Parts: sequence; C-alpha cells; structure tokens
Amino acid sequence: MKPASSNGAMRIQAILGDAFRVLEFEESTHSSAEAAAAIGCDVAQIAKSMLFRATDGTPVLVVASGSNRVDEKRVAALLGQKISRADAAFVLDRTGFAVGGVPPVGHATAPVTFLDRDLQSYPTIWAAAGSPNAVFALTPADLVRLTGAGFADVVK
Repeated sequence: MKPASSNGAMRIQAILGDAFRVLEFEESTHSSAEAAAAIGCDVAQIAKSMLFRATDGTPVLVVASGSNRVDEKRVAALLGQKISRADAAFVLDRTGFAVGGVPPVGHATAPVTFLDRDLQSYPTIWAAAGSPNAVFALTPADLVRLTGAGFADVVK
C-alpha cells in the first residue's frame, strides 16, 4: 500500500483534501472481495459504487455494502422511474472513471445518489478512489456529507 499516485487517485485525493488519505495497492481492489482482501476488512465494509441509467438518461449512483446485491426495482421506486445497468462507456462518460474504480464523489455529471442503509452498521467503510487499485476510508456520516445523499433500502 502506498499514497495515491495514479491520475484518478490523485484527482480524488484533491477533491477529498487532507481529511482523507487515498491509498493505492499493488493488487487490484476492483471487486469488493479483492478490496476487502487487500485492506484486511470484511467485504460488507466495502462501499461499492454502482452506476445505473435512468429511463431519462440521468446517472443514478447506488453506494452499497460489498456483501449486498442492489435491488433495481427498489431503486427505481425511490427514483420514480425505471433504471438499467450502465454500460462501461456511460460510466466513463458520466463519472470520468472506469468501472472498478468509480468513487462515490467527483463525478463529471452529478448523479442522483442513494446509499445502502447497511453501511451504517460499520464505524469505518472503504470506497473506491478513482482507479481499480485505490481506496479511501471514511465513516457512514462522511459518506452522507460527501455525497449529499441519504440512506435507503436499496438492496435485496
């Protein structure tokens, strides 16, 4: 593990400021399981950022616990319109980051954001930080403050 050095991780470090420390690993943190193994935490402590596309084209970000599956019908009901999984091109265009490194903040187009209520169960959670091997630690309260979103029932 080392301080942020890739372009994406440096962008997120600049957005977060000195209150957070973006870390990069030699091994991939692309999936929740890989991130948890690299960090040495429970998979449920990984705050995975998943981007969806609303019917009207709006990007919809769901930040979910790494051990949970997002329930698209619940998210659609909260949003008031249908959603579908975003493809890699949509993710890159709307966030500025490739799949596997999408952080909960710093997106090119501000998404509508929902946070998985289960993340509140952990004093420390870990989120992607702009590259497939970069992460940062934060609290659930930090996540709310940084995203401006609230916690909701978004998982199966």
